[in-house]
Amino acid sequence: MALAALFLFVMLVLPLVLVASEALAKGWQAYQAAITEPFAVKALYLTLEATVLAVICNTIFGLASAWLLTKYTFRGKAFLSSLIDLPFAISPVVAGLFFVMLFGRMSPLYPFLRAEHIAIVFAVPGIILATIFVTFPFITRELIPVMEAQGRDEEEAAATLGASGWQMLCHVTLPNIKWALMYGVILCTARAMGEFGAVSVVSGHVRGKTNTLPLHIEILYNEYNFTAAFAVASILVLLAVCILILRNVIEWHAKRGVSHVE
Repeated sequence: MALAALFLFVMLVLPLVLVASEALAKGWQAYQAAITEPFAVKALYLTLEATVLAVICNTIFGLASAWLLTKYTFRGKAFLSSLIDLPFAISPVVAGLFFVMLFGRMSPLYPFLRAEHIAIVFAVPGIILATIFVTFPFITRELIPVMEAQGRDEEEAAATLGASGWQMLCHVTLPNIKWALMYGVILCTARAMGEFGAVSVVSGHVRGKTNTLPLHIEILYNEYNFTAAFAVASILVLLAVCILILRNVIEWHAKRGVSHVE
């Protein structure tokens, strides 16, 4: 127990304390100036934009893919299930390079994109696509075990009574998977906000336009502006703590619901 507590203190608590102390090393005014600086505000807005869009897309995809994999039997099911885990298997940097090759100057699509004035790589759409790619397994993988345990009986009974697919989803499936869905959304949100590798490749590092918070922190640190870098990093820390608290609340409600059922 002492070894585990020491490990947690060194790996988790101590870094958080150091971030807070370094962020406030030059006083509250310097901290406030660092987090309200226009580039930092733009990076925060872009991070939130990419996170929200990634969570919305992955929620829709997660529900559809989990429904498909748990409610139907078809050829290629195992391959599709393995394909969903692809972002876990490859480096985010490789994923970013994939989007550069797919939509960049060397892509066969580039003449069309240029003619239509569509910017994906080194622009906001590329950041959103990269964020969606690296986070899309989270919700699916949280839903599949719950939906497999749930089985098909309730949906089949609803279909026998004349319920449509949307009615089965809204009144039968979603109430049974709501806690797993919320937990997956939280994990997806946390991963999206902190994504660095893939976003770094596709963003182009255009300050004030395509820099998310992690990229903005890297620029500040490379400029030896350590206090500002830690000040901006504290925003991500605070968001992470809020997500952790929300996750614990959801886990508590989920366990309480199970105990009431038992």
